[in-house]
Parts: sequence; structure tokens; C-alpha cells
Amino acid sequence: MNAEAVRPDGRGQRGFDLRPVLYIIGALVSVTAIAMLVPMIADVASRNPDWMVFAAASALTLFFGVLLMLTNRTPEMALNLRQAFLLTALSWLIIPAFASAPFMVSQIGLSPADAYFEAMSGLTTTGATVIVGLDSLPPGLLLWRSLLQWLGGIGIIAMGIAILPFLRVGGMQLFRSESSDRSDKVMPRAGDLAVAVAWVYLTLTLACLALLAVAGMSLFDALNHAMTAVATGGFSTRDASVGGWQNDWVEWILVVFMLLGGMPFVRFISVSRGDPAPLLRDTQVRWYVGFIAVVSMGLAMWLHGVGDIELHDAVRLATFNVVSVVTTTGYASADYSLWGPMPVMLFLILMTIGGCTGSTSGGLKIFRFEILFMVLRVQVLRLYSPHRIIPLRYNNKPVDADAMVSVMSFGFVYIALMFIVALILGALGLEFETAFSGAVSAVGNIGPALGPIIGPAGTFSPLPEAAKWVLSFTMLLGRLEFFTVLVLFSGAFWKQ
Repeated sequence: MNAEAVRPDGRGQRGFDLRPVLYIIGALVSVTAIAMLVPMIADVASRNPDWMVFAAASALTLFFGVLLMLTNRTPEMALNLRQAFLLTALSWLIIPAFASAPFMVSQIGLSPADAYFEAMSGLTTTGATVIVGLDSLPPGLLLWRSLLQWLGGIGIIAMGIAILPFLRVGGMQLFRSESSDRSDKVMPRAGDLAVAVAWVYLTLTLACLALLAVAGMSLFDALNHAMTAVATGGFSTRDASVGGWQNDWVEWILVVFMLLGGMPFVRFISVSRGDPAPLLRDTQVRWYVGFIAVVSMGLAMWLHGVGDIELHDAVRLATFNVVSVVTTTGYASADYSLWGPMPVMLFLILMTIGGCTGSTSGGLKIFRFEILFMVLRVQVLRLYSPHRIIPLRYNNKPVDADAMVSVMSFGFVYIALMFIVALILGALGLEFETAFSGAVSAVGNIGPALGPIIGPAGTFSPLPEAAKWVLSFTMLLGRLEFFTVLVLFSGAFWKQ
């Protein structure tokens, strides 16, 4: 589906036709089935018996995907607005169910709650895991985890570019101008734009793979980390995450590609054509890079002065972990929860920031902070100059009241959901640090949270199964930016 297939007025049909939605979900499920063949081949090559698990799961998934496509094919496949909302929510709810099958049937034998949590964490590029013993896991399962994040990352970019702006979610309507403003138009059609972004995504992945292999990683580990770095997902092949390699070059290479993964991918199309000006002019890119640089250097000075760490190590540790958290990747090169109260509080705040819109990262996103700062500035100016007219512009485009309300509503729901989820986790028996940081992590699609249980050195495995279901749904809400799902619970949405 692309932006041109969405009817923004929601009219044009009698009743509510579910068939186009189910047909597209069937196609996505079929793609998931084909993707399962990749880890199957990896297990066959390593002579691991789990290849039969992926073969059976692929066949079953393909059966249901093709069945949905055959039974719901219609001559008219254009979607109206209600169908687009439903498709976005259902596809991200159903695909993890099929993707979780290998985790349940394989030799690790995860429970349904654990398997769904792992699959949802992968596809939403959250990076939280319930699996202990990654170092001894079969290659097929390791590759499947990374592949889920890689596929989820490209799906997130497509959703952020083609779907959310037309659904007017969280101020994303600001980016509809990308397909209408001739002066800033990247590609003539949404379909061409999707193909170009996919090529950029693949190119960055291959470049990261090559550099990691040269830096000393095995080809298999380099492939897994290339996929999860560009997708800002954070799944690793070792329990100690990236810190398990103790390789400075590996960490700096991953810093670069995590940073790139948190930038708007449409800007890379212009760069690939020899025109870096749109990327350099983008205000959110400048704020994003500048913010990360200032915070990283500040934390490095703290680690050097208070933690008595060598300056070059302090810069590397601070930069890597700040970039990992801000881009919501979730890699860890060290257990930053042991650095003291100030760094822990800093990382808790950084969990809410996020990267740029049109990227694979989660969080509130830089552009929303820009809009909120502009609104705050206007309110302060109006205190002493009430009749002054102050136009608001974002990237040289006017910001209307509707976009500002959407951004503020998004911020309110983001904060409210963090507290609600933390309260639910507390009711399920989790102590404060685990409950609150777990809620922040799931809402922002971060991955590791804080504390000895779910911090950078732990996993989500010890949590009660009810908590894992709650966090799985929270990851979904955070990735779909709340309103895409919440609108489905409105009675007015379903009325004629």
C-alpha cells in the first residue's frame, strides 16, 4: 500500500469492506513465510535440526497468507481512511503471531507469551529480549531475530513516509508536503519513493556489514549486527551485546550506522544523487546531531572526571551508549546502570527523545520537540506582546494549528501511557525501577531499560507472563504512534 492508495475522505464505499485489508495482510504474512527460508538455510548449512522448524513454520505461514489473499481478492484495492487505520493496526498485531512460531517450536521452546514478546520486540525494532544464552543459540534463531528487526525497520520507514502522514497521526501531516511541494519533492510517485528508500536501506546494511567484517567480526555476526544497527533494533548475537567483542572499531562503526538509522531516509536519496543540501538544511537533522554531540561530550567529561576513566575510553563509552539510547537501538557496550545516579537519570530522560521522523527509531522524535519549543516560544512572546503575529515554520513550511494540536496531543498520550503502563506493571508485582523504566522502554521502543533485571546487563525473561503481554501491546502502541490503534476503540470510527 502507498499513500496514493489511501482515500483521505474515508468515503467511496457502502459499509465497511474488510476484504482489501485482509488481502494486504495475507500478502504481508506470505512475505513473512518467505523470510523464514533464510534462517532455515542458515540452519541447514550448520547442520542444525531446527531447519525443520523453520520449514514447517514457513509452510504453515505461507498457507494462511495465500488463503487470505485468495479469499479476499477484490477488483478495487484502494483503501479508504478507516481501512488504512485498521490495516496498520492489524498487520502489526497479526504478523508477530506468525513470526513467533519458530521461537515456540524450536529447541529453546519459548512460551506463547515469551515468543510473541520476542517477535513483537523484533518487528517493532524495540530490542528487548527474553532469551538467555544467545552465545549458544543456533544460527537460524539468531538470524531470524535480526531479520525480524531488519524487516520491521523498512516497514517502519514505509509507514512513517506513506501512511502516518495521511492518517494525520501525531503531527505527521507536516510531512505530506514532501509529496506535494515541487521544490522539495524527492520522487514523482510514492511507489518510486518506496523503492528508492529500500535501496538506501539495503546499501547502508551492506556497507555496515563490510566494515564490521573488516573490523574483526565474523561474517555471520557482522550480518546480524548490520541488520539490527541500520534498523536501530539492537538485537545482538551475544548476551553481553556489543561489549562482548571489546573492539573499539566495532563500536565506532556501529555508532555511525546507528546515527544514520536515526535520520530521515528520504534525505539519503538526495545524497545518493550528489545533493547533500536537503540533508544539511533539515532542521531536525541538525538538532539531532547537535543534541547527541553535546550530551555525549558532557557524559564523557563526567565519566573522565568522576568515574576516573581514561578520556578516550570515556568518549567512546559515552558516545556509543548515548547514541544507542537516543536512536532507540538498545545496544550496550557497558552496564551504564553502574555509572552512578546522574548517568542513570540521564539515560532515563534520553529514552524519551528518539531520532528523526522517517527513520527507524522510536521515541517522541526530534521534530515534535522542535514544534513544542516553537509553541513555547510563541506563548512566552505573547505574554508581553499579545497582539504580535508570529508565524510558525518548520523546515521553511508553515505549521498550522491542527499540526500543533496533534503534536501536543501526542506528547500528552505518550506521557500518560508511560504512567499507566508503569502502574499496571507495579500492580503485577514489579518494583518501581523495573516497572517505570520498563514502561518508558516499551513506549519508546528502546529495548533495555534500567535496573538489575531488565537493564543493559539483564533480560525481560524473569518478568511475569502478564507483564510480557502488557509490554508487547505497549511496544505495538509506541511503534504505531498510539492514535492509529486508539482510534479503533472509538464508537464513532465504526459508525456509517
